[in-house]
Amino acid sequence: MTHLVCSDKMASQELLDMLNQAIAREIQVAVQYMWQHVQWSEVKHFSVKDELKSIAVEEMKHAEEIAERLFYLGEKPTTKPAPIFVGGNLEEMITADMKAEEEAIALYKKILRKASDDGDETTNTLFRHILADEEDHHDTFVSLLEEI
Repeated sequence: MTHLVCSDKMASQELLDMLNQAIAREIQVAVQYMWQHVQWSEVKHFSVKDELKSIAVEEMKHAEEIAERLFYLGEKPTTKPAPIFVGGNLEEMITADMKAEEEAIALYKKILRKASDDGDETTNTLFRHILADEEDHHDTFVSLLEEI
């Protein structure tokens, strides 16, 4: 498949760098949540494992969408994840996951502001959708943590 790169793109380097940070975070949590899904095996695992797997798959889809946008804007997407933390028990895992979602929400709000400042409506639309997903993930982890 051949990709056409927009020749009149006007994305700032700051926005491009933030998009790569977003990809690194999405790869991080996709792996982190999937490994947690695979490794956690105590009784509470049964109520959490499917949710972790589902969110991991959703995060990988986010990474793909952001990478496609970044490539369109003429930048090469990163393949390196942000640091992955699996955790040793369910509380550590879910606490780390909740914090990862909080960090993503903060970054994505910055991306929304920068995309708006740059006049990049497509990136803005993409991140409004992803931000809603991340807020939902955060809510899931907060709820799970309350039950531990």
